[in-house]
Amino acid sequence: MSGGGGPSIDPVDASTLHVGVAVTRWHQQVSAGLLAGALAALADCKVEQPTVVHVAGAFELPVIAHALAATHDAVVTLGVVIRGGTPHFDYVCRAVTDGCTRVALDTGVPVGFGVLTCDNEDQAIDRAGLPGSREDKGREAVLAAVTTALSLREIGSRKGHTPAG
Repeated sequence: MSGGGGPSIDPVDASTLHVGVAVTRWHQQVSAGLLAGALAALADCKVEQPTVVHVAGAFELPVIAHALAATHDAVVTLGVVIRGGTPHFDYVCRAVTDGCTRVALDTGVPVGFGVLTCDNEDQAIDRAGLPGSREDKGREAVLAAVTTALSLREIGSRKGHTPAG
């Protein structure tokens, strides 16, 4: 659990942004909770008609995020990887984290990282924004992505955009 100390980010007016969301099909209850939280946050930020793409698993998120970044102002990735008895967890977590980071840096499009990396299903459920969950990582990922996109726009750092002056 990330616990206390995280920033409290209120919804912002992101009505001018086109946002893409990639969500995994694994652990359907958790993924559905993350997506519901993300869509509610997008509505609170006045983002209409976000693009939602369902992917097989977390490993596929970076390539879809890259494709979305070509036509969107911000991208949100959602999913969960739960530790098992083999090193597979470590490889998938590293690949999805590094891949999403690379997408953001290579494209200049912020990628909200709502991929849970948990030791067990209870931890994932507690972060998924479900009734009784203590956290809503789908919402947090959206707010991080849209506020970053707005900040990039403000400083003129979005690809293809040159600052005034």
